[in-house]
Amino acid sequence: MKSYWIEENKEKENYKTLKKDIETDICIIGGGITGLSIAYYLNQYKIKNVILEKDEIGNRTTGGSTAKITSQHGLFYKYLIDSEGEEFAKKYYEANEKAISNIEKIIKDENIECEFERASSYVFTQSIDDVQKIKDEVEAVKKIGGNARLVEAHEIKVPLKIQTAIEFPNQAQFNPYKYVKSFAKICSQRHTDIYENSKVVDLEDIDSKYIITLDNGNTVKAKYVVIATKYPIINFPGLYFLKMYQSTSNAIVVDPKADLFDGMYINSEDPTISLRTIQDGEKRLLLVAGFDHKTGAEIDLQDSYNYLEKVAKSMYSKCEVLYRWNTEDTIPLDKIPYIGEFSNLMPRIYVATGYKKWGMTSSNVAANIIVDKIMGNENEYEEIFKATRMEPIKNIKEVGNIVKESVYSLVLHKLEIPKETLEQIQKDHGKVVEIEGKKVGVYRDIQGKLFKVRPICMHLGCELNWNNLDKTWDCPCHGSRYTYKGELIYGPSVKNLETYE
Repeated sequence: MKSYWIEENKEKENYKTLKKDIETDICIIGGGITGLSIAYYLNQYKIKNVILEKDEIGNRTTGGSTAKITSQHGLFYKYLIDSEGEEFAKKYYEANEKAISNIEKIIKDENIECEFERASSYVFTQSIDDVQKIKDEVEAVKKIGGNARLVEAHEIKVPLKIQTAIEFPNQAQFNPYKYVKSFAKICSQRHTDIYENSKVVDLEDIDSKYIITLDNGNTVKAKYVVIATKYPIINFPGLYFLKMYQSTSNAIVVDPKADLFDGMYINSEDPTISLRTIQDGEKRLLLVAGFDHKTGAEIDLQDSYNYLEKVAKSMYSKCEVLYRWNTEDTIPLDKIPYIGEFSNLMPRIYVATGYKKWGMTSSNVAANIIVDKIMGNENEYEEIFKATRMEPIKNIKEVGNIVKESVYSLVLHKLEIPKETLEQIQKDHGKVVEIEGKKVGVYRDIQGKLFKVRPICMHLGCELNWNNLDKTWDCPCHGSRYTYKGELIYGPSVKNLETYE
């Protein structure tokens, strides 16, 4: 299921696959908004760089985004003040506000058509229990010099029963797919070579140069490497698999058949509901997203879409669902993105990950920090996003949950004997069954054809769960996802599943 952004974009710019060995100054792994933003700023220094994208530009996380460009990241600033202090929270706010302006400047300077518009962003609550939380957040933002205000229920035009909200004025939204497609064209006309369908499977340090190997055996030799793949594709010594997890969110776009409100909205309580409008020609459509859950969780995912549709229809009873999709986000244990050096033991490798659900803004923050690091410039925000920090691992409870889930999927889940047999698998369904003494992941398509995989993630070896809504094999440990044929969709894995005849 592709997003509205991807399906509605008619202009397709394709880039060739890398089929030879090359050398460059900087290799950027990942062709989403982060990788392209880094390339754009590097090009201002006229530095030769290469982007390797395993799919097509913008087809993954960026193309599935709600595309809000905000410094409002939920009820976050009171948390930051309590956990890190006022100065830290102030810098975080400033970095994201600057990012909004930077993106707007790029769009204006480069004449990018992407439906960019300024709008207020709100966090609202429908629960009387969360009213004080909203008020506390307003005070927290004011304390760090931010621009926010408390909004009374009668001021909110969203047709939901809302108690109160916090407003961040002058935020922004856009079409992320149009943005990155235009961005890619601009970068490719300067100092960036872009390669699509060029999947990285290995990274080695040889004679003070990094050798990046693709799945076709070709290599890129580079002095610097930037890993901009949402989730890092290498595990050690960075230990990011202990510092964050992946979350799946669902989204629908509906035609409301009615006039829409202005602004962007997200609620404070669970389950998450995120709202924004889309200018589609002469019409305005409504994007409803949320109901997020840990990737690979054994839940009925159809419930997610049913809930979003229920919310949409409660606002606009005659609305029509036009699109539905899901996307992945990386969630740091301390809720702060990891931006900068990948590890103290691996010089000249940089990483940008852990954006939570605010990747549009964070991508620009990351691009400025990483390019400054490469160029030897100081950046006033680099310390608060320091990627090598190990403090999140000190969160014993959260790390314990990750370890517990991993142990279950690595060991205990593997010891469980499947209840279903091959014969019990219905058409258009998948299950893990036992065949000749070994566990096999089996999907039976609507014609009755069987597709068999080894249901073990190629990242760290966790047992996979079947996702019957998307027809994918999902890893409950670190969020890798595979098609029913075993083809990799999302990392951190870099390899396809083993398959059986």
